[in-house]
Amino acid sequence: MELEFQGATAIDRGADLLVRVLESEQPVAVTDLASAAGLPKSTASRLLSALERRGLVTQDGERGRLRPGPAILRVAERGMLERNLVEIARPVLAALSEHTGETINLGVPGAGGVEHLLQSDGRHFLGSGQWVGRTVDFHASANGKVFLAYGRALAPAGASALTAYAPATITDPAALRAEIERVRRAGYAVAVDELEVGLAAVAAPVRGVSGEVVAALSITGPSVRMTPARIGELAAVLVKESGRLSARLGYIEGGASAA
Repeated sequence: MELEFQGATAIDRGADLLVRVLESEQPVAVTDLASAAGLPKSTASRLLSALERRGLVTQDGERGRLRPGPAILRVAERGMLERNLVEIARPVLAALSEHTGETINLGVPGAGGVEHLLQSDGRHFLGSGQWVGRTVDFHASANGKVFLAYGRALAPAGASALTAYAPATITDPAALRAEIERVRRAGYAVAVDELEVGLAAVAAPVRGVSGEVVAALSITGPSVRMTPARIGELAAVLVKESGRLSARLGYIEGGASAA
């Protein structure tokens, strides 16, 4: 119980120091942090070193003042990016669903797979369900294949890590590598009966201002409507609209990024 109490105290003190760094408008010195938190400088230094090892704080220049670290900045940047994506993409999804009659989704790469941020439902009674808030494996989805193809996700190392969700799910690593290469060549990805029997999707990359793929835009529907011929037609429309969305995010194809 004594060790447990000491551990909880250390966590509280470390959290207090982290909050003070985050709330400070300027990089702050260890001495000032220790004084504000009522801690000996040596104790504050040990706790801040632990936070620094985890990327939660980082030293600012030679003077050793502390500011929010890369782990904090990544989370903040992603939150801002996702909010901007949703706001900018909403009319694009609405227009696509109106034009195609199918369900349109916007997904981003997450730690455990594709995370769906936004959906616009089609006009058909037979649709593809609600995807927002759901996470799906990269290898079994069209959006996920986009992220694998453009370096935003890593394919599992072995066949045992490639879960078979349906008979057509790609579970052979060599076959998945070939599929990823096809996505790169075509500029879009297709998944039919791979995540679920009867479900088909086509997805295209959305690029940010730096040119990096930040999201994927997809059209999803039942395979009875999403025939190979129709998927080809929808892919052309989707690639065009994903390019327009990329431009709205500041990406300029074949040129310098927008300011």
